[in-house]
Amino acid sequence: MDAEAIRDLFAGLGEVSIRRMFGGKGVYFDGLIVGVDLYGDVMLKADDISAPDFAAAGAVQWVYENKKGTPVKMPYWSIPDSALDDPDELAVWTRKAFEAARRSVK
Repeated sequence: MDAEAIRDLFAGLGEVSIRRMFGGKGVYFDGLIVGVDLYGDVMLKADDISAPDFAAAGAVQWVYENKKGTPVKMPYWSIPDSALDDPDELAVWTRKAFEAARRSVK
């Protein structure tokens, strides 16, 4: 996804910055990573508090296999489908991502 489209997704949160990282892009707000763009899919940061909300909304967690073939769960989830066409709902999810990012540094 290009930078302008990513910024549009996060418009309800505020001005984000985008940096390249491991074959994708990191999305930052207020100096904290709130999402990643991997292979054209934007995923939002979650934690033990917000992950159940993402799961209940039908989002999918980013899981990859390490060199040993073991699945590794990452703290990023897909954007719930219902939020993709609703800017107000999308803003709720991007705020949840920012809240998870803030909790991760405490």
